[in-house]
Amino acid sequence: MDSNISQSNGTIPVVSTFTSPFEDSPRANSNQKPLSLWPGMYHSPVTNALWEARSRIFERLLDPPVDAPPQSQLLTKTPSQSRTTILYNFSTDYILREQYRDPWNEVRIGKLLEDLDALAGTISVKHCSDDDTMTRPLLLVTASVDRMVLKKPISVDIDLQMAGAVIWVGRSSIEIQLEVTQTTQESSDVSDSVALTANFIFVARDYKTRKAAPVNRLSPETEQENLLFEEAEERHKRRKVGKGENKREVENGNVNRIETLLAEGRILCDMPALADRDSILLRDTRLENSLICQPQQRNIHGRIFGGFLMHRAFELAFSTAYAFAGMVPCFLEVDHVDFLRPVDVGDFLRFKSCVLYTELENQDQPLINIEVVAHVTRPELRSSEVSNTFYFSFTVRPEAKAMNSGFRIRNVVPATEEEARRILERIDAECLHSIKDSSSK
Repeated sequence: MDSNISQSNGTIPVVSTFTSPFEDSPRANSNQKPLSLWPGMYHSPVTNALWEARSRIFERLLDPPVDAPPQSQLLTKTPSQSRTTILYNFSTDYILREQYRDPWNEVRIGKLLEDLDALAGTISVKHCSDDDTMTRPLLLVTASVDRMVLKKPISVDIDLQMAGAVIWVGRSSIEIQLEVTQTTQESSDVSDSVALTANFIFVARDYKTRKAAPVNRLSPETEQENLLFEEAEERHKRRKVGKGENKREVENGNVNRIETLLAEGRILCDMPALADRDSILLRDTRLENSLICQPQQRNIHGRIFGGFLMHRAFELAFSTAYAFAGMVPCFLEVDHVDFLRPVDVGDFLRFKSCVLYTELENQDQPLINIEVVAHVTRPELRSSEVSNTFYFSFTVRPEAKAMNSGFRIRNVVPATEEEARRILERIDAECLHSIKDSSSK
């Protein structure tokens, strides 16, 4: 249709604002997978930039030679070979700035979580690539996020840098450390410019058999790289034995703690008129949302992008903290994320959140600990499986607290033994983290 006729009829043509990350590659005009099997078009500018930067590797992942042999010889790589840096030119790129701006003129943490996951994925691919187009690539999936700590607010008006590298490898697992830095006039020191740190754990699977596959070895070069490797090795050993030990401790030594937690909850359930007005039942802090996973949200393997799941979980956690505190919350950290099973396009996904517990000892910075559990629900099969668990920590924004001097954060109490056990497991895990952090300083 002629464009002049379209405009005279009041019809505005709509065109795609996306381009393929593979348009400039040598295979751009060759036979490729159908567009429906490409990665989704939902992702952020950073994710698209990462695809473009490593288009040759990602082409192999899009169209893997499944019948080709696996990598026959493991390589030894250095952390510097996987190091990747992303620069957000917020100071000069108005459109990029608007894409990441939140209502408080800071960077949207949910979008940043997507980018961190995408960057960690790219780094894992770079480390595991053997540069041989005749072998089939590995399937690399996010297993967990060990911890993600926000050290200072991130402004959306100042340029931002995100960088990371592989710091440790096991037989089939990889740990990647990421840092987000933002330099201001007040923080000219390099250590003061670090705004956020995160550790991602990826596992490798054979593309054809889906079984655990060995990954390239890592050879640290500098003193700092050796230190990071040793610390990650120690974390890996603790992870292997920690879960079982924590459960046994709760089962064997915490009966009294469970009863203490349940005491106030029973009063709230049975005699609410006589209960402590500063306490609230865990079940009364719950929020929930549901969605159907769309093709636009898929990753390069055709499954739902882990960063998208973290983004959605964060926004529900933020809303839960907001509704609970009655004031705008301030994000502090992602305590832990588990990716227990993949989420596929078309899945019916339910996110359920609650305030798990609060820490009120420091009145200037009360802590609100949020649990979000994602369930893949199949109504036709009458089944529901947990796909992810997320744990977030928030406090209250100082300016919001200053405007409401009479605010109070309630103490959250369980109504059931199962809720009490969940609370104790997270409290003990946080105590263990605090001990590790103190010993490493």
